[in-house]
Amino acid sequence: MNDVEYDELTDQVLLAVEDAIEALDLDLDYESNGGLLSISFPEGSKVIINKQPPLHQLWVATKFNGHHFEFKDGVWIDNRTGTEFWALISDAFSKQSGQNVVLADNS
Repeated sequence: MNDVEYDELTDQVLLAVEDAIEALDLDLDYESNGGLLSISFPEGSKVIINKQPPLHQLWVATKFNGHHFEFKDGVWIDNRTGTEFWALISDAFSKQSGQNVVLADNS
């Protein structure tokens, strides 16, 4: 993957996460700025998703852990756990909100 493809793929993911948040019936605030998306939960915790251009990775920080995703076979996979991006953030949102949350790329 070249730098342009990486930027396009990660921009699509960040926009898809924003769209998925908008579709939820949760009181979440989010802010996007320069390749970083910060999602704030009512109790004060955050999930932060940011681009790592030099590594061609997408990083996710949750209340519980940090994850580095690489694009493999058409999906973003956590290079430590093997978990797919949307499954991991759905789990993180569920744990941090105290509600069952399923996020998906609906673009």
